[in-house]
Amino acid sequence: MRRILTSLLSLLALSVTALSSDKLSLSTVVIDAGHGGKDPGAVSKDGQSYEKHFALDIAKTLAERIREGYPDVNVILTRSTDHFVTLNDRAEIANKAGADLFISVHINSAGGTAANGYSVHVLGQSHKEGTDLYKANLAMVQRENSVIMLDDDYNPATAGFNPADPESYIFMTMMQSAYLEQSIQFAEVISENLVGGPIRNSRGVSQDPFYVLWKTSMPSVLVELGFISNEQDLAALKQEKCRKELAECLFNAFKAYKTAYDSSMQVSKPIIPAEPKPQTQPQPQTKPEPEPVVSAAVQYGIQIATLSKELPEGDGRLLGYKPVVKKSANGKLYRHVIAVCATKEEAKAKMPEIAKIYPDCFLVKIEGDSINRVN
Repeated sequence: MRRILTSLLSLLALSVTALSSDKLSLSTVVIDAGHGGKDPGAVSKDGQSYEKHFALDIAKTLAERIREGYPDVNVILTRSTDHFVTLNDRAEIANKAGADLFISVHINSAGGTAANGYSVHVLGQSHKEGTDLYKANLAMVQRENSVIMLDDDYNPATAGFNPADPESYIFMTMMQSAYLEQSIQFAEVISENLVGGPIRNSRGVSQDPFYVLWKTSMPSVLVELGFISNEQDLAALKQEKCRKELAECLFNAFKAYKTAYDSSMQVSKPIIPAEPKPQTQPQPQTKPEPEPVVSAAVQYGIQIATLSKELPEGDGRLLGYKPVVKKSANGKLYRHVIAVCATKEEAKAKMPEIAKIYPDCFLVKIEGDSINRVN
């Protein structure tokens, strides 16, 4: 856990774009209870238990725990009753609130009864070699994304997404959020905190193309808290005590994340030098110091994406630029930087055009093996 939090602390520091006070903190979290209303989500084999009810109960308990523990944090639920909310509206609630964190709560299901356990998901494609996301988690992803078809205004021709079309998922993985690294670190903290809880089996952390995660503009995770199709998991989910325990596990993960987040936002006040004392004797003339020369080892560029694999030169997604690619702190992701220049001003001048294609892009400084975000 300490290793994860240390890595998380360093990654969160990269996400700061504007600092207007001495101390900033995680101030808004959006908790999304999956499904609801006309969309029951997964249903138990006997037809008596619904994902939408379990998810709402756990989400509301988590919200209560955060409000109790952190009265200064604005906690927003995408739904607090059994009503339908579109996938797009769930993400928009978080985006409009300027949320610092998005947690979507779900219950899994499978065709058989053997599959069990909890899993945590972030946007993208699995980083594991030889893993094909369309084989590994396709059924789960399609089931969760198919909710979009219940939206009265949904039209695949204009929405740019069709849950039955594999090309939609390929496009989604190209447009991964700038917050992917932080999302993965938070997902790992959640996975560790669920160990020893009422749902015993850990299915780990994976990257998958969930629509609701794609549309959010902050660190975001989706948790699947057991299988409603599994007898043991369902027995636990039916117990109020177990649902409270699951919410407590998520709360403990939130505490760890918030502690790291708030620490990364500490800003020291600038030291203002004292005014020089007036000179009584004329001082000898000195030659002005030359302007600092930017070292060839220091460059600036625009980070467009953090992906699970390195894009080759000539790939259309690089917009014709030769990229600089660096591995992330956890060694699982590749940060892609284009429009690399010798000065900050040159790179910054190229941002408006690149931002038309990649709205989440940002300016970075490249120095040796490190890439740091700059204002």
